[in-house]
Amino acid sequence: MADRHLEIEQKYDASAGFVLPDLDGIPGVASVGEPEVQDLHATYFDTPDLRLAANRITLRRRRGGPDAGWHLKMPAGPDEKQEFRAPLGRPLLVPARLSGLVAAYTRGAELRPVATLETRRTVVRLLGPDGEALAEVADDLVTGHGQDSDPERWREIEVELAAGPPELLKAAGKRLRKAGAKKAKSASKLARLLGDAVAPSEAARQRAEARSRITEATSNGKAPAITTGEVVLAYLAEQVEAILRFDPGARLGEDDAVHRMRVATRRTRSALRGYRTVLDAERTAPLAAELRWLAQTLGEVRDLEVLRMRFAGAPRVLLDDLERHERAAYRHLNSALKGARYFTLLDDLDRLVADPPLAAAAGKKARKELPALVTRAWDRMAGAYASIKTSGDPDLARHETRKAAKRARYAAELAVPVLGAGAKRVVKDAKRIQEVLGAHQDAVIAMEYLERAAARARTTADAFALGVLYGKERAESEKARDLLATTWSRTLGPSF
Repeated sequence: MADRHLEIEQKYDASAGFVLPDLDGIPGVASVGEPEVQDLHATYFDTPDLRLAANRITLRRRRGGPDAGWHLKMPAGPDEKQEFRAPLGRPLLVPARLSGLVAAYTRGAELRPVATLETRRTVVRLLGPDGEALAEVADDLVTGHGQDSDPERWREIEVELAAGPPELLKAAGKRLRKAGAKKAKSASKLARLLGDAVAPSEAARQRAEARSRITEATSNGKAPAITTGEVVLAYLAEQVEAILRFDPGARLGEDDAVHRMRVATRRTRSALRGYRTVLDAERTAPLAAELRWLAQTLGEVRDLEVLRMRFAGAPRVLLDDLERHERAAYRHLNSALKGARYFTLLDDLDRLVADPPLAAAAGKKARKELPALVTRAWDRMAGAYASIKTSGDPDLARHETRKAAKRARYAAELAVPVLGAGAKRVVKDAKRIQEVLGAHQDAVIAMEYLERAAARARTTADAFALGVLYGKERAESEKARDLLATTWSRTLGPSF
């Protein structure tokens, strides 16, 4: 696994004659360290069409300084970047553990050198009372060489937080601006060097436009003018962004990343199914099938994660078995996320947003069209719930009701920007039903797993312990089953 570090910093542009101000006296800073000069040489890697830079991602191999090696930086907030590091290795061979983290963006395209930066850096550390570094102020004189441009020289100041509080960034920045520095216009040195050569992809541009149209219309009180197609596309754009955002964390096994990526996948598929009058169902059917495949692949890991959390404190033999299956599921997931099938799915999602197959209802006013579509999803859930009493397999019927509740919830979530409180109430009610049935389904899955584990138990003690756990899960399933009727009685249903 690559070393990782959360980088919190602010950048400032400075003129050639800028003089770094006295940084003593900043609140919380006890002293300022002696200046340290570093010579840095960085080679930046990207696809030929600069896909990483277009998504504010940088990948470089840097010599010099205390952290020489490969650095991958991905946006994590306004002033935050998640940085992954690997040893220097070979000059032109990107470490597989780093290239894998950006595979959702590169999608099989070659990573090659696109720019080099030579930096004469002067570092000054802001120290606390015990001598601990609270922040580092780096005064950089940069010479950049792009692919097809003349060398460019500039100066910039970076303030990177170490052990200090976020307020220190603001205080240091105020001191620098007072001395003549200005907030940097570019998010990174590479972005400044490449300039207009970096442009968001057509898919990213379309996603941003879809979201901004809804935001602008609702904030300006013009929601009545929004079409149903615009609302659906904005929702889909949000979910595609989420799939990309959680992809690296899912590969790394980060807490909740697989779950959130899976939810975004399911929301996308649910929107295609629930809004068939808005998007041509015949043309989106193949995409819906591929989304189902991705959700199932993510689900293999997620189901085992849930079991591991439920069985904390269980016999070691069970936990070992779970860990072994979870490792195998992660290997399967990572293999899938490296494959052409997944990359094709991402390309198809980009095309869906950039060039949607709109159907008849897309051009209709969302305020008039969405209530019926949300109500239809709710009615399907109600029908599934009613079938539980007459089903020959009540557990299966509950599972189908849970899936219908998710679809009703997602359908209402999509409509919230236009329908407001009415849609929010549907989201809340559907979520409550989903959660109760989710608790039941989790217990059912746990019981099935425990039955299989008991068949492999080697000692009486292990078999007994597994039997105790089975009894607890059975009680949980019955509790959720009994709670379902009460929860349903408290739902009001759509009212627009």
